[in-house]
Parts: sequence; C-alpha cells; structure tokens
Amino acid sequence: MRRWWSGVVVLLMVAVSGAQQVVVPAPDAYVERPRVLVLSDIGNEPDDQMSLLRLLLYSNEMDIEGLVAVTSVWQRTATHAETMHELVKAYGEVRGNLRLHASGWPEAGMLDAEIVSGQGSYGMAATGVGKSSAGAEEIIRVGDRADARPLWISIWGGANTLAQALIEVRATRSAAELQKFVSRLRVMSISDQDDAGPWIRREFPGLFYVVQPSSANGSQYAYATWTGISGDAYYRNGEGADSSVVTNEWLDKNIRSKGSYGKHYPRFLFIMEGDTSAYLNLIGNGLNGYQRPDWGGWGGRYLYLQPYGETHAIWTQGGDEFSRVTSADTVVGVDGREHTSDQATVWRWREAFQNDFAARMDWTVKDFAHANHAPRVRVNGEAGRTTMFLDARVGEPVVLDAAGSDDPDAGQHLKYSWFEYREAGAAETSPAMVRLEDAGTARVTVTPVSSCTTTWLPKLKACRGDGDAHIILAVTDDGVPALTSYRRVVLHVRAAGP
Repeated sequence: MRRWWSGVVVLLMVAVSGAQQVVVPAPDAYVERPRVLVLSDIGNEPDDQMSLLRLLLYSNEMDIEGLVAVTSVWQRTATHAETMHELVKAYGEVRGNLRLHASGWPEAGMLDAEIVSGQGSYGMAATGVGKSSAGAEEIIRVGDRADARPLWISIWGGANTLAQALIEVRATRSAAELQKFVSRLRVMSISDQDDAGPWIRREFPGLFYVVQPSSANGSQYAYATWTGISGDAYYRNGEGADSSVVTNEWLDKNIRSKGSYGKHYPRFLFIMEGDTSAYLNLIGNGLNGYQRPDWGGWGGRYLYLQPYGETHAIWTQGGDEFSRVTSADTVVGVDGREHTSDQATVWRWREAFQNDFAARMDWTVKDFAHANHAPRVRVNGEAGRTTMFLDARVGEPVVLDAAGSDDPDAGQHLKYSWFEYREAGAAETSPAMVRLEDAGTARVTVTPVSSCTTTWLPKLKACRGDGDAHIILAVTDDGVPALTSYRRVVLHVRAAGP
C-alpha cells in the first residue's frame, strides 16, 4: 500500500508541476478608462438591450469605441443596429442630468456614429475574401488607433465579425504587423455563439481570449461563469446567491420606474443581462479585474489554462483540484454556508453591482443632492483606484490605513471591510497566506503567515518560493441604495529571513 501511495504522489506532483509550466501573461497596466468595442446580437431576445442600457450608464468610466450589431446561433440572418440607435438616443435625452453627477459622459452623437452592422449571416460561412462588413472595418479602424491602451472586444453574440477583421488583416499585412495588431486586442466572450470563436483561437494563438469554450447551441451555458450574473433560477446553478435583486420585480422598482430611460429596459425572458459580465470588470470601481482575468471582479474570475479541444492556453474555467488552484471561488452565501463555484466569482458581488446600477438610474432623474454617489477611497494616504503593489515578508506585519476615505454626499457614514481574496492571482504564483486583524475597521494589520499555500493532500511536496496575497478593501456608505468602492492591494510575500 505504501509503494502504491508513493506512486500516486509522484504522479500528482508531476501533474501539479506540469500545470505550472504555462507562461501566464503579465497583468496589464492600470488605465483610467479602458477601451471597449461591443459585438452584440441585440434583438434576438431582451437581454442584450438590457446590457447595453446598463453599459451606457457607465460610458463615463470607459471609452466605448464601437457598437457592432452581429448575428449568432440565435439570430442567424439579421442584425439590429436600429435598437442600438434607439438606446443611444434615449441615453442622449438623459445625458444632461447624468452630467450633474459625474464628468466624462460622451455625446450621444459620437456614440451613435460608432454603431454599425457586422457580417449579415451566420458563422464562418459568412466570412472570407470579398465578404467584409462595416463591423469588420470598424474593428480594424479602432484596433489601428494610436493608443497605448488595449482594446477590449466584448462579444455578446457570434464572433464571425471579429474573424472577418482578422482575416483581412492577415491577408494585407506582414506577419509582424499582424502580430502587432493582435497584441492590442483583449477578447471577452459570452461562451461560443457561432463557430467563429474556436476558429479564431486556433488560427490566432497569440490573441488574448477569455471564454468558456462551448457548443454554440446553449447546451453548456449552465457551466459558464457569466451565468452568475443572474442565472440562479433558469440554470439552477446559483446555490447561495441572493436572487432577490435580479428578479423582474426588483428591476421594476429600481430600474424600469426611473423616468424615460428606464422605460427602455425590457423584462427578461430567461435571465437578466446575460451579456453584462463581458464588461463588468472594465468598470472603474477599484477592483481592476481587467488587469488580469485571474484577479477577479464584478465580471468574474478566470485562469490561464488549455481546455480540452483547444490548441493552446486561454483565459477560461477549470484548474488543478490537487492544489485547489481553480477558477472557482468559495463564498459565504445568503444561507450562511460556504459555496464553491465559478458562478460565485460573479454573484459574490451582486448586491454591490445591482445597487450601483440602481443609483445610476437615479442619476438620470435626480439632482446631485437627492441621489447617492460612491465613496472615495484612500489607502495609506494614496487616493484613487489604482492597484497598490507592496512587498512583505513572512512574520512582519503590514498596516493598511483607509481613514482618509470620504463620501461625496454630506452626512453619510462609511463602513470598512478588508478581506483576503484568496483565489485571486493564482494563475501565476502560489497564493500567500496572511492573517488580518481589525478587518472591520479603517485600519487593518496584515501579517503574512506563509509565502505560499501548502496543498491539502498529504505527502505532496511542500510549497516554496514567493507568493502573492490580494487584499481587498470594500468601503460602503449608508446611502440609498448603499454604494461600495474598492481598493486592491497586492502583497508580494517573501519567506522569513534576512
């Protein structure tokens, strides 16, 4: 028995060490306003319209550089750019009121000029020489723009318009020029809704791609991280989540009742906003999940792995159960019990992102004094939302002080919550282990306990080397609705010693 067990241990060690040999892309730099171009099969059912309405309410937090109406398995022969025009017009009617609450709102005419249609029919059959579309040309034009920031392609439907753009760039440019173009792109896709996504990933292995590969017919959607936005009842995969804030009744009260803009938010057929997770991590809330998908944020968390059937590693779901490094989060649900799932990487933030949405809907109808606004966070004297990187050593306490944080709304009180996001950043390094003291106050003491995490299985090789710990500060006001801002602190922990 001992000899048999020793053989198993060797095999597990090989499996674990092999999984760590994938070279994980470095985090992107923090940017104040991420760039995004949307591909949406809007018009096939209400959820794309819902997601676009929310996106426009955050257009002061990111640069929307293209809105492309596309096909999908659910809408094979039509695109509906007219619905995008309608929503942008509705946004323009409330933009004046939005400007009472924040700066940076783009003019509706500028957004309207970015609306085009992509390939007119389904999948890769609609691509090739002589089959260009305004949407493909828009991707190329925006991708070529002189801008150091990456361009996020947020795919809410089929991917064949992106495929067409890449076909054209490959056919007309040198290998170096193609590589330069591809390196600028970051793709975040809501599953595979045509056959173009797998083709793109096979033909362009250098493309940064976030997706749970799937059949295009929806039969595997229930496994996808993005369903954590609101899929509890329909997909039956949200045990522990608070479903009360994603019902049509909650949306009636908090979204649809808010003036002219709210009237454009339809009732869902299946789930609320199935596509919103494709841009939630771009919102400037301080979590900065766009910097690397394994960091996690409102839009979920992913690992850099090679799924079965793929030719190379991508940002996706899965992981190593031997070491417990996976794309799933373990979260305490509304029932008071721990739940571990990929969907939990989204629903753990649900109350916060729904309250934030409701507050922005208030901005469309109320003046500043009668609406709520998120707290402004300051850590160790440093204001802003940038990710903080600090060095630490095992056994040596680190003090993080958010006492300088404040709120734009007079008379409000702030609640502080510090927590270790244990799963964050695990794609590259072994998570460090830390202990937090006074985590419910403005000033927390973080003491590194170990520079890495020992595997839960006995007799496997002990962990060694440096590791990272992601410490999240959540600052919540007592307004209505209560709003939360965050700050992420990444501690790089070294072993004890001189």
